[in-house]
Amino acid sequence: MSSPTHEKKRQIFQRHFLLGKLSPNEIDALISYARVECYPAGREIFAKGSPGQCLMAVLRGSVKISSLSVGGKEIVFAIFNAGDIFGEIAVLDGEERSADATAMTGCELLVLNRRDFLPVLEDHADLCMILLRILCRRLRQTTEQVEDVMFLHLESRVAKALLQLVESVGLRALHSPSVELHVSQRELGNMAGGSRESVNKIFQNWHRRGLINLGKGSIMIHNVEAIERLSEKSARAELNSGKVSRRRQIGGGTRLSARTLSRNGFSILG
Repeated sequence: MSSPTHEKKRQIFQRHFLLGKLSPNEIDALISYARVECYPAGREIFAKGSPGQCLMAVLRGSVKISSLSVGGKEIVFAIFNAGDIFGEIAVLDGEERSADATAMTGCELLVLNRRDFLPVLEDHADLCMILLRILCRRLRQTTEQVEDVMFLHLESRVAKALLQLVESVGLRALHSPSVELHVSQRELGNMAGGSRESVNKIFQNWHRRGLINLGKGSIMIHNVEAIERLSEKSARAELNSGKVSRRRQIGGGTRLSARTLSRNGFSILG
């Protein structure tokens, strides 16, 4: 497979919400420093605890960001597809990666070292402010993820995970009632905090109701809006039923420590 052209690399940078704010000359300079790396499906890209010395843009394929417990249980935080950039946060401080990155399919990545990226930030205070907003958004997402696991049924969490994947690959922009996602039931369970067997039971129920079809490593959603309504209905019902008990927990001083969150796989991704 031929290497991506300079123009393709530039388009990746220009579409990014952060790097797209740079001038064409600055983007060209960054591209000249960048290198292309290829990973087969299943290959580790970086490991949790490794130094955060570079950010990466996905040129081709899909990458999952996950964490593995001592007991071997995996939780998937995010899936990145072609056009996405990941690893920005750890690049800022050079600290260890907070999660694993693995190629879900054959991947082609554009890699930019920290030493080449930081000088650009030093000249652009507006980019630093955007990165601060990223940190705040990811903290909010982590809080929501903890609440979901604590208060929502698995069915609602699976529906939300599906919708997040639909959003991440840009399929909502097509305004199509049916979309296909190439993700396994195990990976969906790892995203929602449930076992493959539990997710399969939910999917079989949805299949009987005509909401989805299941393929090998793929899920065809026949009506995205129906899944969205299911997620909202389940979330409202569960939150209302748990409102009193949560108030008691909060009033009684129930806390989730940083160690508890880490043990369950929650972190701000870098």
